[in-house]
Amino acid sequence: MFHQEHWERSLIATFIILALTYVQQVHSVEAIYAINAGGDAHIDIHGIRYARDPLMGKVGTASDYGKQLIIGRVDPADQILYQTERYHHSTFGYDIPVSEDGDYVLILKFSEVYFNSPNMKVFDIVLNGDHTVVTELDIFERVGRGIAHDVYVPIKVQNGKLIYNEEESDILGGKIRVEFIKGYRDNPKINAIAVIKGTLDDVPLLEPMPQEPEEDQGTHEEEEEPVIRTRHTSGPRTPDPYESVDSSFLLQSLPICAAIGAFIPLLFCLCKL
Repeated sequence: MFHQEHWERSLIATFIILALTYVQQVHSVEAIYAINAGGDAHIDIHGIRYARDPLMGKVGTASDYGKQLIIGRVDPADQILYQTERYHHSTFGYDIPVSEDGDYVLILKFSEVYFNSPNMKVFDIVLNGDHTVVTELDIFERVGRGIAHDVYVPIKVQNGKLIYNEEESDILGGKIRVEFIKGYRDNPKINAIAVIKGTLDDVPLLEPMPQEPEEDQGTHEEEEEPVIRTRHTSGPRTPDPYESVDSSFLLQSLPICAAIGAFIPLLFCLCKL
């Protein structure tokens, strides 16, 4: 009885430790800025609070066209972040307030919900007016239609400077600006934005892209070089009548046959005499 109670207490203690660890991991994500572009406020499964789009009714067009799709690579509870979007017929962007020095990760969330082929929507992303973080982003070409795609941009803020890839730019008015640059194909867009304090190790990542099954090379080799097989009829195999003949016996009989062949003409000539 004592051992059973001790085992039950140990099990409960283990469960509590695991639960506290999970809660700590969930709340370890510290977002200083998050917005649901083209949509309303939302709290994701990691506890990040996405505010309603601040550009609502000001710049560009808000769209919820993606609500007719089931978005891949993302938890069903957070699909709304990829189903709503803001696009514009010209370059547009968002101002992100940053008050403390440190490491940050800018997360830009995308999903192509309209086009069914690549080279239809292509645009650049520029940070703080000086840093091009993505050139010619083609969401469909990257992941296809209705699939979540996140762009992770590690940055550092230090002494009023933004540092990206060891290049610096001034932070004006305590805000960093991210812009989506109008290109030669359709309109730039964004589905959601979040800024996490920390490094890439602190960022909740999307699920991996589903892997397509590898082609069976052996099968293709057989198809390219088919093996020719002799067709067999049904029923028992017909025995070969010459299969049991000893080849050495045939060789030994050849001189005898030759002698007989030579003797027959000679006998024919003697009979005439």
